[in-house]
Amino acid sequence: MTALNLYAMTVKGVAVFKALCAAVPGVVQAVVSARDPGTRDGSYDRLERACAQRAVPFLDRSRADEVPAAAIAMAVGWRWIIPERPGTILVAFHDSLLPRHRGFNPLVTALLAGDAETGVTALLATSEYDRGDILGQVAVPLPRPIRIADAIDRVAAGYAELAADLGARLAAGQRLTGVPQDERLASYSLWRDDADYEMDWTGSADRLRDFVYAVGPPYAGARTRLNGQGVRVWDVTVEPDVDVANRVPGKVIFLREGRPTVVCGTGLLRVDAMTQDDDPAASCLPLSRFRSRFG
Repeated sequence: MTALNLYAMTVKGVAVFKALCAAVPGVVQAVVSARDPGTRDGSYDRLERACAQRAVPFLDRSRADEVPAAAIAMAVGWRWIIPERPGTILVAFHDSLLPRHRGFNPLVTALLAGDAETGVTALLATSEYDRGDILGQVAVPLPRPIRIADAIDRVAAGYAELAADLGARLAAGQRLTGVPQDERLASYSLWRDDADYEMDWTGSADRLRDFVYAVGPPYAGARTRLNGQGVRVWDVTVEPDVDVANRVPGKVIFLREGRPTVVCGTGLLRVDAMTQDDDPAASCLPLSRFRSRFG
């Protein structure tokens, strides 16, 4: 049987591991993982437990050099270079229908871009990220509005489906060969950092809602300032717009039951859940000061 090593993170890594084990028991000979300080989904511990239940060796990234050689290495949510080994084929999974959204955080980018669907691509890794031949794809619809946690679950199911298909091909002795990408259709998704959590109140209420949903749990949450103090916005509701003669994005126009309705570039957005920036347990609602400004 063809053996493979799995380099995996996030809930998608858990989904791929379980799908491979179900489709081809014994195909995974080792799993390498790492904790992700940017998310709070508990996937590292879940993956470690899943490996223990199936007697599959589990190694932290710090011990990656202890992984034995295998014919196949699979990377799921992996952020680091996997050293080349003679005779090992490296398969990468990506959160988009390549060649669209090559690069970083493609699912968040798809949500912010208003894409009606995303997907999962398995491809042969090359020296340039996300440009290898495509081994398979699964489309995933993105009904709106949708929170990132729900979108991740939908994409994780696509990962599992694609992993099971690749596992079945390996079990059947098929060689993993792919189809070249059409460079004319390529687009890129840039890396994101802490500055990309900032809300832009000059945008539309719909886009701001999508932004709050896209960077919410398991991520750090949309950040803004309320009367000069840093806050994180976790839940919002788009409200019907009104005619504002002197429109100033960020100003509170209504305060009902302690929940502020904020003027956006276009539209109105009610803040339903908000905490202090440095303490997610410290709610900033109900808001008592009507004359408040966001941003």
